[in-house]
Amino acid sequence: MNSDNVPIIVGAAQITQRWSDDGPHLDALGLMEQVARAAIADTGARGCQETIDTLAVINTITWSYRDAPGELSRRLGINPQQRLYTAIGGNMPQMLVNRYAARLEAGHASMVLLCGAEAGYSARRVASGLDLGWPPFTEPERIDGDMRLGSSDYEIRYELTLPTFIYPFFETALRASSGRRPDEHAAFLGRLCSRMSRVAASHPNAWSREELTAEEIATVTPDNRLVGYPYTKRMNANISVDQGAALLLTTVGQARRLGIDEERWVYPMGGADLFDVWEFTRRPRLDESPAIRRAVQLALAQAGLELPAIDWFDFYSCFPCAVQIGARMAGLDIDDPRGPTLTGGLPYFGGPGNNYSMHAIATAVDKIRKQPDGHAMITALGWYITKHSVGVYGRRPPAVAWNERDSGGAQAEIDAASLPPPLEQCDGRLTVDAFMIRHRRSG
Repeated sequence: MNSDNVPIIVGAAQITQRWSDDGPHLDALGLMEQVARAAIADTGARGCQETIDTLAVINTITWSYRDAPGELSRRLGINPQQRLYTAIGGNMPQMLVNRYAARLEAGHASMVLLCGAEAGYSARRVASGLDLGWPPFTEPERIDGDMRLGSSDYEIRYELTLPTFIYPFFETALRASSGRRPDEHAAFLGRLCSRMSRVAASHPNAWSREELTAEEIATVTPDNRLVGYPYTKRMNANISVDQGAALLLTTVGQARRLGIDEERWVYPMGGADLFDVWEFTRRPRLDESPAIRRAVQLALAQAGLELPAIDWFDFYSCFPCAVQIGARMAGLDIDDPRGPTLTGGLPYFGGPGNNYSMHAIATAVDKIRKQPDGHAMITALGWYITKHSVGVYGRRPPAVAWNERDSGGAQAEIDAASLPPPLEQCDGRLTVDAFMIRHRRSG
């Protein structure tokens, strides 16, 4: 591995726009512009902006633009040869780090800006009739990447398309394998989520900085109704937020040429991307994720580390089941004192669409800069615990080069375990592996 081509993160920034009647009321692109400028400034060196040759923008879900990468380039005054607008998926930020670490190492890029934002809270005001002067909502002219739907035709026929009504299946499967009674499991979920809210309460960019008790989270009240059993409202990701995050990646050689202080450098030390069986109704088990287990193993092996060397974890947290499955597949006890989140998670820190994990990575960068001997692990997922990307970060190069990684046929092994298509009618005894109860606002 040519040491000059080792990829590093040299800039990271986050922004949270808290609502004020007096403004500002930036849309998603406005937030991207601000946070991109902040990430560039975070390098502490001049000349970075002019060298950006690659821009990747995370797909926005609360507002849409014809050409978000092109418009952001124009606003920043940059002219990247490579522009990308991702497909849908919460795995996208970490997947992009893994992808562009390999491209930087191979010499196919020299300065990469990754950026994303959502203005979901403000978008709700616009939907209610408030004019904030935003550009019109327009469909993107191009989306790069895998555009498969997260649900099969069979699942769609049974209205299994919304995360709020699919993730509860994973949770009831977890409860069954844990042996807990329903009341015991509700209390367990309350404790897990309370611990996460405590982290959010101390994070400067968290949307909600209120520490909630286990009882406040788990108890059903008019303000905390059941959504998809067994989840209360406070256990669900909160997408009604105005948040953005950006990362700037380059190589060791380019950073030295630009005079970026080595204390700003954070190395992507390992990474892996795998899918579970695509249709959740055809997975052998709903309380496990072979893809997360194998991706964690591969990322740690590339980094030359074992799990005890990781100081900080951020397991994707759209719903409590995702946190539990992520930790379990990594081999971490859910009550480990290191904790399952760097930010507080999507219900409390905030769930800015597909870009949440960019915030987790930016937080990891900040932690590592302050504690140079520390290591962080980020797991990110898309659809229904379907698409997975894992990253390990620290202050030294990976043990295995990015373009020498070998997944050892892991994806083929996972795919081969797929169950046959579901039967809509059958005779005989059945075992209920998981269930959910859909609740309306009225009960």
